[in-house]
Amino acid sequence: AKLEEVLVEMPGPDYPGGGQIISSRDDIRDVYASGRGSIKVRARFEFEELARGQWQLVATELPPGASTQRVLEEIEELTNPKIRAGKKALSAEQQQNRQTILALLDTVRDESGKDAAVRLVFEPRTSKIGRDELTRALLAHTSMEGSAPINLVMIGGDGRPRCKPLTAVLLEWIEFRVATVRRRTQHRLQKVEDRIHILEGRQLVLLSIDRVIKLIRNSDEPKPELMRTFKLSDRQADDILDLRLRQLARLEGIKLEQELAELRKDQASLSKLLGSDPALRRLVGREVEDDAKKYGDKDARRTLIRPAERATIDARVIDEPVTVIVSEKGFVRARTGHGHDPEQFAFKTGDVLGAVFECRTIDALVAIGSNGRVYTIPVAQLPSARGDGAPATSLIDLEADTRLVGYAAGASAQPLLLATTNGFGFAATLGDMMSRQRAGKQFINVDVGAEPLRPQLADPASDHSIACLSEHGRVLVFDAAELKALSGGGRGVTLIDLDEGEKLIVALPVSDRGAVVTATRGSAGKPAELRLSGTVLTSQRGHRGRKGKRIDSKLKPPFGMLKPKGEQ
Repeated sequence: AKLEEVLVEMPGPDYPGGGQIISSRDDIRDVYASGRGSIKVRARFEFEELARGQWQLVATELPPGASTQRVLEEIEELTNPKIRAGKKALSAEQQQNRQTILALLDTVRDESGKDAAVRLVFEPRTSKIGRDELTRALLAHTSMEGSAPINLVMIGGDGRPRCKPLTAVLLEWIEFRVATVRRRTQHRLQKVEDRIHILEGRQLVLLSIDRVIKLIRNSDEPKPELMRTFKLSDRQADDILDLRLRQLARLEGIKLEQELAELRKDQASLSKLLGSDPALRRLVGREVEDDAKKYGDKDARRTLIRPAERATIDARVIDEPVTVIVSEKGFVRARTGHGHDPEQFAFKTGDVLGAVFECRTIDALVAIGSNGRVYTIPVAQLPSARGDGAPATSLIDLEADTRLVGYAAGASAQPLLLATTNGFGFAATLGDMMSRQRAGKQFINVDVGAEPLRPQLADPASDHSIACLSEHGRVLVFDAAELKALSGGGRGVTLIDLDEGEKLIVALPVSDRGAVVTATRGSAGKPAELRLSGTVLTSQRGHRGRKGKRIDSKLKPPFGMLKPKGEQ
């Protein structure tokens, strides 16, 4: 059978606790097709109307892995959060969650018992609270909605464990059942044939019972005599010698004939069954149907399948200007307002300013890992600028053996230039890079030996060119229209042709005002700057992917490049 045919009869998992599967049909199909994945399941609720317009929300079924005790503990943690280990105060996220739940929920109690396996009652703060709003908050912050993993690993006919698609699992199970029923039938046939053999021996001696008795009385070794006289097998002779005399009476002879007739009928039926594979498979099917009638649920499915979006709740954040401060060592914080003097920012000993972004509290800070993975931190959740801030790594789940190499903050529509040290790059927006997961998402494909450069904010109204600077001091300026936009991320296109082993230092969106190259001059390494504007900027122009031109030969590394003051 094809998977589509199987899904008609088996549209999705059926969990003992019921619940509602909210994954789409396509998602369920993909999980069954691969044998691995997860299904999103949520609790089932009903609203109960009370006197004077009051109401309460009652959870009657929970998803797998959830329990009434666990939900109560989660709500207790949300409403009375504890300061986490190594912290001095509640995090912004803990405070926000506490405010959200307390604004919606008054009380919760567990009324589960023999009359109802699950009955969790939630009373809203007031009857004017939106019913959907309370439901979404509970689903978003507790285990009443989650992902149930599916891993169809089985030991197949070859004796090896392996993850297999659902159709393969069913086919192998069917073959296993057919083989099992075949062995059972063979065993039954063997028993029947053995019994027939014994009864045929008795039938041979029944008419000569007097001779048998005389032979047994007069012979020291009656068994060989019986076998020779009546042409009995070894087993038949043993059976005759073990018989009691009354079992050879005339009445027993009639029973023997009847039993033989029944056994020969069974023998023919079993032999016919073993000789027909279709008949054997029909028997397996009938047995499965009988078991389903005997042990199956009367109400068919317990778990409802009704696709829906995962519950999310948007925190109430006041939209106001804020300045995001990132230190060179990755400490992040937010300060209310714009126009602050960066020289006044204080940092831990040995740390300095890394980046400053003027944005809004409703915006997000995006961090880029050395492996090209991007992480999103809501600006509203950043610690206050009164202290030294918190490591950005404490606000995300950074993969092992990676580090954060760049940051950008702003509105989701903010354009960015993303590049890697081996000369590739593309355009994207902050919104393209955002993710709700603490573990982030893969966005920049990074080749071995390379890593992402710091992202550069672009102004579409004025930044009409891209300036690239290599570590050997070559500069290439090309039209921004030649840059490819990749909303889903990727490797991008070649920005500048690098020499073997050479790295791209900066890729910068620039306006007609150009850029400023920083370097050193002379044997003492005195800091120097070169303004790329006017005819100098024009002389460095070319098409994307070209070598570019060496800047002033008197300038020495380390090189850098930034926008003119007023555009930074």
